[in-house]
Amino acid sequence: MTWTITPEPYDSPAAAALWRAYYTEVSDRWYLLHEGRRTAPEELERGIAAGTGAELAPLRGRLLIGRYDGEPAGSAGVRLLGPDTAELTRVFVRAGMRGRGGAALLVAAAEEAARALGATALILDTRADLVEARALYARLGYTETAPHNDDRYAEHWFRKDLPGPVNGS
Repeated sequence: MTWTITPEPYDSPAAAALWRAYYTEVSDRWYLLHEGRRTAPEELERGIAAGTGAELAPLRGRLLIGRYDGEPAGSAGVRLLGPDTAELTRVFVRAGMRGRGGAALLVAAAEEAARALGATALILDTRADLVEARALYARLGYTETAPHNDDRYAEHWFRKDLPGPVNGS
């Protein structure tokens, strides 16, 4: 059983299914924590529809899909925000696939994709309740920084400088 990670269109069936799973999980976690309930179906559908992922389309972005033993199991996206800065987003691994190294592989692949887009730094934001994500980013060399956006749900901001290509390639 191994991971494979490849770029994929943001609107592919695998990408759509992973986006739905990701959004459902993070939305339910937020509502359970703050309102003691799961996301209402109409709220869920509105949120999923609002996050099309179009910002992850080439030439200014990439969506990567991780497959475990051939099955779509996770995702990570990058999008250019400026000439040398990209944002890491949609880092997700399905619950049943966690603990198998996929998240770190997805982030590493996203870092390579960001470099290929010309970025020398990656930034991201996350929430306080997503403790697993914060631990992952810290473990992978991301440093917590001052806020770089005013996203309603952002509570922690991170940055990582990306080294240049190895051996000049």
